[in-house]
Amino acid sequence: MRHARLPALEEIALEDVFHALSDPFRLGVVRQLATEGEASCQALEGDRPKSSVSHHFRVLREAGLIRTRNEGATRMNALRREDIEGRFPGLLACVLSRQDG
Repeated sequence: MRHARLPALEEIALEDVFHALSDPFRLGVVRQLATEGEASCQALEGDRPKSSVSHHFRVLREAGLIRTRNEGATRMNALRREDIEGRFPGLLACVLSRQDG
């Protein structure tokens, strides 16, 4: 498996972050990663089709919200909390504090 390209900190655009967070499944993934720290794609996918889950993780990665690393045949995901906080201070705290979305 090849490594997914992460946008550099200065490349992370607020519009892309908002787009990624606008989907309830992706928002749930971000919230789960904020709580758990790191999780495999399989642990986060629920009962969704693999192609759908792959799309959602790509959107989150390209927006700069998560990083994915390969651990054998497993892809592990983590929230780029420090990077997002550095780029948009307070944004994640606001998003993560809301539980009705």
